Amino acid sequence: MTEPTSGPLAGLRVLDASTVLAGPFACQVLGDYGAEVIKIEHPTRGDNLRGHGSQKDGQGLWWKMVGRNKRCLGLYLGDPAGAAIFAELAATADVIVENFRPGTFERWGLDYESLSAQNPGLVLCRITGFGQDGPYASRPAFGTLIEAMSGFAHMTGPADGPPTLPPFGLADSVAGLSAVSAIMMALHHRSQTGTGQIIDQSILEPLTTMMGPHIVNYDQTGAIAKRSGNRSSNNAPRNTYLTADQKWVAVSSSADAVARRTMVLVERPGLADEPWFASGSGRAAHSEIIDEAVSSWIGARDFDDVVAAFEKADVALAPIYDVEAYLGDPQVQFRRAVVTVDDERLGPIRMQNMLFDMSETPGEVRFAGRDLGADTDSILTELGLDADRIDQLRNVGVIA
Repeated sequence: MTEPTSGPLAGLRVLDASTVLAGPFACQVLGDYGAEVIKIEHPTRGDNLRGHGSQKDGQGLWWKMVGRNKRCLGLYLGDPAGAAIFAELAATADVIVENFRPGTFERWGLDYESLSAQNPGLVLCRITGFGQDGPYASRPAFGTLIEAMSGFAHMTGPADGPPTLPPFGLADSVAGLSAVSAIMMALHHRSQTGTGQIIDQSILEPLTTMMGPHIVNYDQTGAIAKRSGNRSSNNAPRNTYLTADQKWVAVSSSADAVARRTMVLVERPGLADEPWFASGSGRAAHSEIIDEAVSSWIGARDFDDVVAAFEKADVALAPIYDVEAYLGDPQVQFRRAVVTVDDERLGPIRMQNMLFDMSETPGEVRFAGRDLGADTDSILTELGLDADRIDQLRNVGVIA
C-alpha cells in the first residue's frame, strides 16, 4: 500500500490537513502524480467526506476516490501532544494543505512562523471560503454558498426558472485545481530561492474567474448576465436537442465556419447569408430562429442518423450521456479515462483516472481511499516514536 511512487512529484511529501473537498481534491491530484500524501484526520470523526454521498458496506464511495493514494493518520491537532507530532511531521514535509477557519492553526501553536523556522522551504496552502482576511474571513463557507455568491447560480438555469446550483462540488473542485497550480508555483519559487511561502486560496475567487467576462461586460456596458437555459449569449447554435427516438444531443458552433456548415446540414443555408449570422453575438441574438431550424431537423431523425450526419458534415455534436453511457464510450475506453482499482474493502472499483497524460512521468492510481488511521503506526514509527509511546497516545485519544 505504501510502496515508493513514481511520477513527476515523486519524493514530494504533502500533509493533507484539510477536510471535505477543495483541499483533499488538491491533494488527490498531487498524490496521483507521485507525491507522498499523508492524510491527517480527527481520530474519531475522520474527514466528513467519508460520510458524504453513497455508501456501500459502510464505505464512503466518494472518499474512495478523493482519499486515493493517501496514507491515513488519525491525529488530534487540538491536543498539544497531537500538535507537537504534526510539527515534527511538518519539519519533514514540502507542502501542508489546511482549510480550518483563519486563526485555528495559530491557536494550536502551528503558525507558519513556527513551522517554517524548522523548515524554511515549507509551502503552506490555506484554503477557505473567503480567504484569510476581510470582513467574511471567519464565516463558515461551503461550495454551495460560493456558487450562489459568485454569480454562477444567477446565470444558470432556464430563463423563466429559479437560480440553479450544480449537483456536484463545482466551486470546491475549481478551487482545488487552482490550489494545485499555486502549490506548483510556490515550489518552483522554492527551487530558485530555497524559501517557502503561504498560499491564501479562497474558494470564491477561482470560480468567479472561471465564469468568463461577465464582470468586464458589466463594467463596460452595465449589462448583467441573465439565465438563458442551455443557450449561450455568445453564440448560436448552442443548445440541447431531442432526436426522433427520444435521445438528447448537444450542439455547439463557436466557430463561424462550423455554424455555417450546421445551417447547410439542417437544410437552412439561407440563414447563413443573413447579415447578423456573421458574428457569434449576432447569431446569439437570433437563437430562436436558429434553434427552430436545428431542432426540427434533429427531431425528425433517429439518434444514430443524426450523429452520423453531423460527423460527416464536420459539425460539433455530442450525445448527452449518463454515467453508464460514458463508461461504454469507445473514446473513454481507449483513453483509459476510467481505471479499475483493487480496494481492500470493496474489491475492484472503478473511478476516474489521471487528469492528464505525461509521456515521461505518468501518474497512477495506486490504491483507493483507506480506513481512518490505517497508516498511523507506520507513519509515527518512521517519525521515531516507539510502540509504547504510540499505544499511550492512542489510549488518550490523540491518535487513531
